[in-house]
Amino acid sequence: MPEHIDELRKLSEAERTKRLRDLRRELYELRFQKMTGKLEKYSRVRQVRRDIARLLTLAREQELED
Repeated sequence: MPEHIDELRKLSEAERTKRLRDLRRELYELRFQKMTGKLEKYSRVRQVRRDIARLLTLAREQELED
């Protein structure tokens, strides 16, 4: 399920970092499944990439505020 930006803003920095790490791991696994031909939901790759971008955008916003 895609993350809503308001939900992500409510998370602490540690929680966002953990979520980013988990999403990157999931993307790695999805890419591996795609290469081996075992991926069933190709749309999940796009969804995870967008969630990662949202988290990185929030991190950059926070960096610019500080």
